[in-house]
Amino acid sequence: MTARLKKQYDEVIVPALIKEFGYKNKMEVPKLDKIVLNMGVGEATEDRKALEGALRDLEAITGQKPVLTHSKKSVATFKLREGMAIGAKVTLRHDKMYEFLDRLITTAMPRIRDFRGISAKSFDGHGNYAMGLKEQIVFIEINYDTVDKVRGMDIIIATTAKTDKEAKALLDGFGMPFKK
Repeated sequence: MTARLKKQYDEVIVPALIKEFGYKNKMEVPKLDKIVLNMGVGEATEDRKALEGALRDLEAITGQKPVLTHSKKSVATFKLREGMAIGAKVTLRHDKMYEFLDRLITTAMPRIRDFRGISAKSFDGHGNYAMGLKEQIVFIEINYDTVDKVRGMDIIIATTAKTDKEAKALLDGFGMPFKK
């Protein structure tokens, strides 16, 4: 069974983007490449257990085992040593990526407090979009009673688009709620 957004991409978004940007070939149309979720855990320098909660939450949200991220440099003021585990990340591709994006747009974003849409200025100039969430509890997979600490996360949506305008049109097609 293919993801709902994958089907929408093939049947609705591709023809719309071909019409809007005048692509000569279907393969020129930008598509989602991957979605990376990153959760930095600053308190992991003092408390090793803090990282376990982040790993558990990321795994519940994505259905995939997270990878630990380690510090590249030592910073004495933060009591940080090189190679110390300070966060976790997950890279989603193919069907899991489309299913996550669907859950993000339809269930998680409407649960954000005082949500008025996401900024359309968070593109990097190469067609990739980055956004942050202040709390992981907006995802329905997270049981609020088992959360040890409310943490934020970064979500990076990498596309094959050459420009930000093409990437925004692609994400608009998926129903991403940009501010007007």
